[in-house]
Amino acid sequence: MRIISKPRLTLYAQEHPAAKSALEHWHNITKHAHWRDLAQVRAVFPNTDSVKVKSGKTVHVFNLKGNAYRLIAAIHYNRGKIYVLQFLPHADYSKDRWKESL
Repeated sequence: MRIISKPRLTLYAQEHPAAKSALEHWHNITKHAHWRDLAQVRAVFPNTDSVKVKSGKTVHVFNLKGNAYRLIAAIHYNRGKIYVLQFLPHADYSKDRWKESL
């Protein structure tokens, strides 16, 4: 998958140093993936969920570092691209405010 964008992941790692290794792991696995659907994503990241947001679009939520963080991304399977949208600690994710901005 082509990850859009790696600099955003680097920024998240700087903002959340405890999540740096989890973000690097996610990046290294994802950049070599050729996913065609959610089932293939879940084969590698079993706790990934598909969530409909306010705009009506569907995003994917990856649980990272033992559910301490959530990486929210839009996957375009047909284009082989994954857009990194947000990265949140679990406490912020649980407030559901993130759904309003997507």
